[in-house]
Amino acid sequence: MTAATPNGSNVTLDPSQTRVTSAVPVQTRSERFHSADPADFSPVTGREPEWRLTPVSDLGALIEGPLDGGSYPVECTPPEGVTVEFVDASSSTRGAVGLPEDRLSANAWSQVDQVLEVTVASTERQTTRILRHDLGDAPRAAHTLIHVKEGCHGIVIIESQGQALLAENVEIQLEAGSSLEVVALQEWDEGAIHYSPHFGTVGRDAQLRHFAASMGGHIVVVNPSITLAGQGSEADLFGVYFAESHQHLEHRVYVHHEGPDTKSRVSYKGALYGRGARTVWIGDVLIGAGATGTDSYEENRNLVLSDGTRADSIPNLEIKTGDIAGAGHASATGRFDDEHLFYLQSRGIPEVAARRLVVQGFLGEIVLKISDEELVERLLERVRQKIRETEEES
Repeated sequence: MTAATPNGSNVTLDPSQTRVTSAVPVQTRSERFHSADPADFSPVTGREPEWRLTPVSDLGALIEGPLDGGSYPVECTPPEGVTVEFVDASSSTRGAVGLPEDRLSANAWSQVDQVLEVTVASTERQTTRILRHDLGDAPRAAHTLIHVKEGCHGIVIIESQGQALLAENVEIQLEAGSSLEVVALQEWDEGAIHYSPHFGTVGRDAQLRHFAASMGGHIVVVNPSITLAGQGSEADLFGVYFAESHQHLEHRVYVHHEGPDTKSRVSYKGALYGRGARTVWIGDVLIGAGATGTDSYEENRNLVLSDGTRADSIPNLEIKTGDIAGAGHASATGRFDDEHLFYLQSRGIPEVAARRLVVQGFLGEIVLKISDEELVERLLERVRQKIRETEEES
């Protein structure tokens, strides 16, 4: 049996080994195989390029095991013109935006019974808050579908708290002329594990602002893959994270410029403190052959606050047309800027307070881009709390 990869080449599915084989090795992010069937993917060993930076030994239950794919408690009072409801997976429109690219995501997809569907059909930009907490220690699968109708606008904030062992696929669909700001806030308890690919497609003249804010949990992986499909579509992808000694925080970003005259900006910032604190950021941008006039830039910057931390930061850029407005990327990982500290201290600010201001300013630049003022203040306070904890330990 054969199946097609996104770039149109064929792969052979070996039924006897239930794994994907290909005559040509996958060279770029755009060539990844897609399937909703976990049996179509090879067993995960942790040596694969897409898994080698991830603690797969802690994800075994989500990769291979049975998962609870039913509904779960959600707190939400949607504004007028927005609906939030669980629907049977068999009657859902999921799959129109994207399909899993790895075995874990496919395992979750195949076991979901109830899909949380958020439909924005309001021309007025209103905020929809979705809170979920204490999903428990049992392995769970979830699927969230956010659909913004043509010419409609909205803000969707998904807050996750408490304990969880969760594999979740998220689809985001923007029709022509629409706009959406979506914030995924991970404030899980210390032992929680959350693995979540986000698939998005942006239609003609539509605008997407996507935020990933990872502040809690043991292992948190949020991987947004956005396709700018329509002419004039735009996407801003922002991320902010603070990893402590017990945390692995991972974000793999993929932006596919498919339509002409599209624009994207990717900016992720993180801080690391404590021995064993680990972050992974991989940014892939593909400018397709038909994406003339593309304007794209991505960056990742990490601030190291102690010894014993590790930050992997890998930007990649793939261009298949020479007719673009601009494209670039940047990556930097380092300690405090001594010049900033000297400047603050020279004006009478003690060293501890100066360091606090530097970290707050560094991460606050991303937080302040969120439109919801209440959430901005909560996130800034969360950053301040984490900084205080590092000061108490040092």
